Amino acid sequence: MTVHDLPAVNATLNGLSAVFLAFGFFFIKRGNKIAHRNCMVAALTSSTVFLACYLTYHFTVKTVTHFVNPEWFRPVYLTILISHTILAVAILPLIAMTLTRAVKQNFERHKKIARWTWPLWMYVSVTGVVIYWLLYIKFPQK
Repeated sequence: MTVHDLPAVNATLNGLSAVFLAFGFFFIKRGNKIAHRNCMVAALTSSTVFLACYLTYHFTVKTVTHFVNPEWFRPVYLTILISHTILAVAILPLIAMTLTRAVKQNFERHKKIARWTWPLWMYVSVTGVVIYWLLYIKFPQK
């Protein structure tokens, strides 16, 4: 594996995070707190490994792949990318607060912030996969 394989690894880690988030939601709605906790820890782990791989890739590879073709789809791609990037930064403190409240067993406050954290984290995870798919699979950029 080389550094150039990291975009695919990153998409896989984002996809795993989305799967763990979905199962975590499923389990908490059914009252299975242990399975929920395990899924959320797995989502956090896959997102953390993603972030490490993402930073490694972008600090190592100096060229940035720009979405150029097809030109008509570029505004759609940029809308997804910009919303993904802004929310990816915004979600970090929300995840930290949500996790801290769970660890402290302050579940009422945990639940209040998790209502915001979960959908934003899910959006970031899913759009991370979509961005990879658009940039490398559907419309590979030269």
